[in-house]
Amino acid sequence: MDEYNTGMDPEMKRYFRKIMNSFAAGLFWLLMMVTAGLFFGLGIAKNGLRWYNILFYLVFLVTFALLARYFYRVWTRKEASDGNAGPAS
Repeated sequence: MDEYNTGMDPEMKRYFRKIMNSFAAGLFWLLMMVTAGLFFGLGIAKNGLRWYNILFYLVFLVTFALLARYFYRVWTRKEASDGNAGPAS
């Protein structure tokens, strides 16, 4: 045991890294969809439903499914418990 080591527990670091990666991926996806849907008007059907509205919503659903898959894989991944799971620093 190293009494001079004041860093965080490696398991807590991995947990916080999962939280931050999930938050960043979700926020990035949300910003991209809001920008495309509202700013560029792809999510708004002003003069009826157009082909680009349908394409936007298809992309929305596919990317949401991929984001949900990413979240599932991140949060169900088993980490090695010996402390040597990450890259050497």
